[in-house]
Amino acid sequence: MSHDVIIIGAGPGGLACARKTAGLGLTTLVLERKEKIGKKVCAGGITWNGLIKNVPEDISERQFCRQHIFTRFQRTCVTSPTPIIATVNREKLGREMAQKAMEAGAEIRLGCQVTAIHGQTIHCTSERSGTDHRYTCTWLVGADGSSSLVRRSLGLPVVAAGVGITYQIPGNFPEMEWHLNTALFANGYSWVFPHRDSASIGAYVDARRMKASQLKANLCRWGDSRGYPLKQHRAAAELINFDFRGWRFGNTFLIGDAAGLASGLTGEGIFPAIVSGEIVGRYIADSETDLADLHKLINNNKLHARMVSISGKNNILATLLAETVTFGLKKKLLDFSAVEMAV
Repeated sequence: MSHDVIIIGAGPGGLACARKTAGLGLTTLVLERKEKIGKKVCAGGITWNGLIKNVPEDISERQFCRQHIFTRFQRTCVTSPTPIIATVNREKLGREMAQKAMEAGAEIRLGCQVTAIHGQTIHCTSERSGTDHRYTCTWLVGADGSSSLVRRSLGLPVVAAGVGITYQIPGNFPEMEWHLNTALFANGYSWVFPHRDSASIGAYVDARRMKASQLKANLCRWGDSRGYPLKQHRAAAELINFDFRGWRFGNTFLIGDAAGLASGLTGEGIFPAIVSGEIVGRYIADSETDLADLHKLINNNKLHARMVSISGKNNILATLLAETVTFGLKKKLLDFSAVEMAV
């Protein structure tokens, strides 16, 4: 069966791309290995600049005009008259984006495990029935996350990646917090991201600096010191690819985490996925599409990757960067948007 566009992965990037290509008249098929759209290991935070332009506001659970930032030697509170970051329900976001993609004319098939990719030919197996399927397309889009099979089919390795570990803790958490404790998290950080009736409490670090097992142990140690009963709950972990090596390879495209467009500095991935998905979708339909926002996103990604590379050399440099950035925010020499991926 042949389609104009096949998108592998029904995350925010894949669904944003599908909505664009289908809406512009291209037959579009989305293949998703999971049986349910939206569920993913994620703190669920999205910067307000990105939320306003790219995500319906009604999917946000909590909105924060204050960001509390802690380092080993100082603390500050960044405030704004409008929200800086919102937390979102990933499943609700997925459902709404899938509905809009289907309304535009896209077909979404769940429970389809891609087993092989040969150019623009995709082989997959139905998880439910075990039936094998073969699809062909003119354009193939890899939106299948940090462990992207599409990326691997192109022979592209992933060297620069972060690891995030999170616990979803029930309760009412009033404030959003960032903890840049380099003694525990090297050039990463821990966070408290409140949702409606719970909070994502987790940590992120460059995977080249610290193994996931050590990050988990340090996160639990930090949680004990803050009174968070993390060990009573189940941890979830995810790799975050920020190893960008290109977005177009002939008639195959990579977007979001598959392309390595997440922030290596903060792990922010929802916004880059949606923006790259929308732009690539428009570009497939019209090669004269303005790519300025994609290039800005790529430049931000590279800047964040350089900062991670520098701070990852040793804890002294990581501490210097954390303290300098926090001091700049405290004295209003820097705006919080300086560490966002929003374009």
